Amino acid sequence: MRARVVLASAAAVVLLLVLADGGACAMYKVGDLDAWGVPPPSKPDVYKRWAKSIHLALGDSIWFLYPPSQDSVLQVTPQAFAACDLSSPVLKLADGNSVFNLTTPGRAYFTSGAPGHCLKGQKLWVDVPMANGTYLQPSASDLAALAPTPAAEAPEGSLPASAPAGAHPSPALRAVAGAGSVAAAAALSFALPLLL
Repeated sequence: MRARVVLASAAAVVLLLVLADGGACAMYKVGDLDAWGVPPPSKPDVYKRWAKSIHLALGDSIWFLYPPSQDSVLQVTPQAFAACDLSSPVLKLADGNSVFNLTTPGRAYFTSGAPGHCLKGQKLWVDVPMANGTYLQPSASDLAALAPTPAAEAPEGSLPASAPAGAHPSPALRAVAGAGSVAAAAALSFALPLLL
């Protein structure tokens, strides 16, 4: 019983530290008013413009809203992003209300899982800064993934990339996904069973 109280107290302290440290991470709806879908002819660059309009921080989340019977969202490698290759996603979510927690600095790539949608522009990449607010310089594979677009330059304040060119993302580099999960919810879900 005493161990449970100690663990619950530790979880509560972690929760308070997260919240006191400004740990209320932000969640951004991809496309703002536009749901995740094939961009209309009037806004072919909706996702590029959206990504440039937000300033993500490490720990923020991006939220994809779409009809689950018609679409899904895939996290992919830079190479799969460039080729619109849907065969081996890093992660696939298809619930219509998909949240990706951005827990690793660097560039993250997403595309629709519906056949043909990526080729019609339904894809997005975001740069996630390090905890100090600086960005990693894009790797050679990042630059190759974005070669046809003018937005392939490194963000302001970039540092050299730590991964070698062409490296595949390891499981540690994958975005953690869940339906609206944030650090506070994780701490609470850990602490509540201990208190009962």
